[in-house]
Order: sequence, then structure tokens, then C-alpha cells
Amino acid sequence: MKPSAEHFEKLALEQMDVLYRVACRLTRDPERAGDLLQETYLRALRGREGFDLQAHGIRPWLIRIMHNLQINQAEHESRQPTTVEPESLETSSLAAAGDLLIGRDNLEQMDDRLVHALHELPSDYQVVMLLWAVEEFSYKEIAESLQIPIGTVMSRLHRARRRLADALRTVADSRGMIGE
Repeated sequence: MKPSAEHFEKLALEQMDVLYRVACRLTRDPERAGDLLQETYLRALRGREGFDLQAHGIRPWLIRIMHNLQINQAEHESRQPTTVEPESLETSSLAAAGDLLIGRDNLEQMDDRLVHALHELPSDYQVVMLLWAVEEFSYKEIAESLQIPIGTVMSRLHRARRRLADALRTVADSRGMIGE
């Protein structure tokens, strides 16, 4: 069923908060997230004629657009040369050493380790984990959003969980947090 222009806009705008949260997690930068959100809506409005309202609504379609844009932008950025100032390298090394010397509370460290472990996952695993754990998408919604089979969603989610558990177990074991 093809929605009218007004109905399409209403459906799309209802998803703005969810899409912004997903964009923030994908980009890890509020400014870039805003740009990604804006580009997603621009592409959605341009492609409105090709949209067919399905059982899951507009959300998976918008997420698919955002995910594809993010992949394209990441590929483009990875091909661009980057420069790093020597001062910033020294500063980040000193800050990391300072964190180790000062010592932070274990809960905060676990949060940092979890965030780091999540960021270390391949992007395909990150997106599936984000949509499932944070946005509470069903497997079917994730499959539709990313245009992958539901079995692939389940295997990526399983592998992501296993990698996170292994990464956190290794850190906990090295810190003596796991008993023999």
C-alpha cells in the first residue's frame, strides 16, 4: 500500500527519535549523527514513490537507508588520508597512562571496557547488536532493515555476544576478577 504524501511524512517523522539514537551510536558523534539523520530523511523523501507500507511500517525502511548511507560514508572516509598532530599523540598517551595511575572505580571501568569491546566488533555485528539490544527490534525487523536473512541476523547476534563475552572475560581474568 502506497501512503499519501502527508501520511508518509507523518510516519517518517514519528521515527525521528529512534533514528537519531541509532545515528548517534553508529557515528559516535552528535554532529555527524545529525548529518546522517538529515541525509536519511532527504533520501527517504526522494524515494517516497518507491516505498510500500509493509507490516512493520516505515522504521525498517528508514533504518536500511541510514545503514547504507553509513556504510558508504565509512568506506569513503577510510579511503581518505588522515593526519595526526604529534602533540595529540603525546596527550592521548599521557591521558591513558594517567587513567591507569589514578585508578577509577570498577563499575566505570567495566562500562569503558564494554563500550570498547562493542566498538571493536565488526560493523555488521555492531549494527545488529545495536538494533536488537538498544532499539529492541525483533529479528524480523532487523532482517528487513538490513536486507539480510533472519538466519544471518541470528548468527551475527550470536557471534557478537560471544565476542563481547570473550573480550570481557579476558579483561576480568587479567584483573583477577574471575576466580579459578
